Amino acid sequence: MTYNQRLSLFILIDSCIVLTAVFFSRFLVSADFNVLTLPIIVTSLVILLSHHIYSLLLKLYKKAWEYASIGELLIIFKVVTFSIVTAYLVQQFILQETFVRVLFITWLLHILLIGSSRFFWRMFRDTYMNKIDNKKRTLIIGAGSAGTMVARQLLKSNDGELLPVAFIDDDIHKQHLDIFGVSVVGGSGDIESVVKEYHIEQIIIAIPSLSKKELNRIFEACVQTKAKTQILPMLEDLVTGKVSVNQFRDVQVGDLLGREQVQLDIDKISDYVTDKVVLVTGAGGSIGSEVCRQVSNFNPRQLVLLGHGENSIYSIEMELKETFRHSNIEFITEIADIQDAGKMMEVMSTYHPDVVYHAAAHKHVPLMERNPAEAIKNNVIGTRNVANAASAYGVDTFVMISTDKAVNPTSVMGATKRLAEMIIQDMDKRSKTNFVAVRFGNVLGSRGSVIPLFKKQIEKGGPVTVTHPEMVRYFMTIPEASRLVIQAGALAKGGEIFILDMGEPVKIVDLAKNLIKLSGYSLEEIGIEFKGMRPGEKLFEELLKEEEIEERQVYPKIYIGKTADLYIKEIEEIINNFSCLDKESIRDTLLQLANKKVVQEPLMTISS
Repeated sequence: MTYNQRLSLFILIDSCIVLTAVFFSRFLVSADFNVLTLPIIVTSLVILLSHHIYSLLLKLYKKAWEYASIGELLIIFKVVTFSIVTAYLVQQFILQETFVRVLFITWLLHILLIGSSRFFWRMFRDTYMNKIDNKKRTLIIGAGSAGTMVARQLLKSNDGELLPVAFIDDDIHKQHLDIFGVSVVGGSGDIESVVKEYHIEQIIIAIPSLSKKELNRIFEACVQTKAKTQILPMLEDLVTGKVSVNQFRDVQVGDLLGREQVQLDIDKISDYVTDKVVLVTGAGGSIGSEVCRQVSNFNPRQLVLLGHGENSIYSIEMELKETFRHSNIEFITEIADIQDAGKMMEVMSTYHPDVVYHAAAHKHVPLMERNPAEAIKNNVIGTRNVANAASAYGVDTFVMISTDKAVNPTSVMGATKRLAEMIIQDMDKRSKTNFVAVRFGNVLGSRGSVIPLFKKQIEKGGPVTVTHPEMVRYFMTIPEASRLVIQAGALAKGGEIFILDMGEPVKIVDLAKNLIKLSGYSLEEIGIEFKGMRPGEKLFEELLKEEEIEERQVYPKIYIGKTADLYIKEIEEIINNFSCLDKESIRDTLLQLANKKVVQEPLMTISS
């Protein structure tokens, strides 16, 4: 039905209602069938005309009555009241006589009949048109504004597959109340029993303001049931219209980290990135590519994407050019190996970047245990090459991406990253460039993360392999890690190692359990198998050595580690001699130096 057809229908219905209300009121007051008197006819015409005018002014005819609520009732009250008051004034000043009782009864009948005519459609639609056959019985967690919005959307939807049958809310003032006919049946501690009692097939977590710790707690209760658990989309996505309120998404591992993300200081970042030349090494990697995405939001003049793998660089280049096609950013690609010192000098001399984010590195712990020489080439020599080139061509800020595995390292990868940190801190003492490092834990979804491995194992039917039941790690998401890197550049004064307060570490076995449940399986179906710790791994990761700890926060949830002793001479000796050593000797030498146990004897062990 078009708007004009709808408007004509409502005008016709309302006209009948108004005339019926006036003449029937006259009959009730006088108990006389002779109601067609001149004063009553004039009054009825005034009320009829007033009703239509006020309805148009207050947009009564534009309301979608399937969504009718208190607001629509209030508009009806205003339209009817204003119409009766207008009729009273006409009677008083033009007809010189008033019919107060008739007007009062007309007012009551007018409101009753207009309201009934509007809400009849909604009741009919909700009762007969919204079939509940084959709909999944749904529990909504959260009876606040978001939860009630979800319930209303689901109840009015004829095509949807979910039927809300109960709310859960920890607010005791809401418990035992009905919202749109759906009862608030208990708190979050009652989830398991409510699911059984009400035969719940689907659970919707509808609390956008929920902290990650609280979400984790609620999710743990949900996964004890057999109901599928989903979550309301992010609040900003709802507000911006990217998704609607009934487009639920699955709970993701990142939702359960139990730690709130660090917010950026936009002004400081804009000062050193906007309209500047920015270079990212390792731009095709999971962290490097996300740094590129985040940096592009601040409109640099040029963004140089440097990497060794042509396919990954091409991929991020195409993505950025499409995403930021309306910006003036110039995206430049450089296929280069950071082990090539000459090429690094050439790149820096060509573009003269203001900021360098150094994300290129070998990060896979077991692989580097088997290839320690390659770890030195890329992580130590490569970092030195990029840092020297940056210093030589006057880069303002150099941010190196490090890892918590550089703290008291037990692996080749961690040791080489610690030596790279030392190189960066030493460079800061000798250069006008501000050199800093950013140290954080494991990144969910990165190429070296356990998450992709776990997902593949689950897809194959299990089991999920975990190294040790007590192994714990700090975790963060790729976007958060990248934002920390960018924020560090804004805070940099030179020589710092920035560390994120990553909250409580997460047990790897708990992560595996959550991922199994999030994938829709039970632990019995997939299973978890403990394989034993791999070479170079340790049970607990640390973000700072004891002598590095400094309690002062430089930004919410961001700390600075104190500068430890630097062993540049010993690092140079390793660089000059590692090619003459066997794998085990390289590993021992790296770990001794990274853990501040300087080798006293000359490096003479020759590989066979």
